[in-house]
Amino acid sequence: MEMTTVHLVRHGEVFNPEAVLYGRRPGYHLSELGNQMAQELGLAFADHDVRLVMASPLERAIETATPTAELFDLPLHRDPRLIEADNKFEGVPVNKNRWILAHPRYWAWYVNPLRPSWGEPYTEVINRMSKAIADAVDEARGGEAVLVSHQLPIWTMRRFVERKPIASDPRKRECSLASVTSLTFADKQLLALDYWEPVGHLLPKATDMVPGTSQAEELA
Repeated sequence: MEMTTVHLVRHGEVFNPEAVLYGRRPGYHLSELGNQMAQELGLAFADHDVRLVMASPLERAIETATPTAELFDLPLHRDPRLIEADNKFEGVPVNKNRWILAHPRYWAWYVNPLRPSWGEPYTEVINRMSKAIADAVDEARGGEAVLVSHQLPIWTMRRFVERKPIASDPRKRECSLASVTSLTFADKQLLALDYWEPVGHLLPKATDMVPGTSQAEELA
């Protein structure tokens, strides 16, 4: 029986002076602090048996994964299945004015929060993330894989494997910047789920300009 661990890593802090919900928009890179998070994250994996590194194709995920891939001299695979969830609120400056979300122009998007009606269905997120994780188990069999993604896809998968309601209060997600949600498998059977924050000491330095630290991901 081979033990394989897949680490689902959330990207580091993003430079977002416009305070928008950036979602899948290109051009959003790690901040100076985010790059520090990425470097320290790589060092946190130094004594692990990492055999595969994958990342969402968005810049912030690639930049977060790069130090780990370089440390282990591994290619960095860009996998669209790890991308952020699609969201109709992309580009809305929700951090500057949270009340903008109450504008009547958005009311039709709130019809079904369980789907959710403002973005990619949770079932689709689970389907694509599950396939990426399954492939990672096959490729890193007997070792470990690092998959850098985004808060909502990671949290949705966690709720799914824990058999908890998928729709939940975004302010209570246990998925901080550069955090790691680890899934350990015996062959292909999930045995354990662990959560850790290897750069937790840097989190107090993160600003409210980053989705996930204040209001910008509440509708992700």
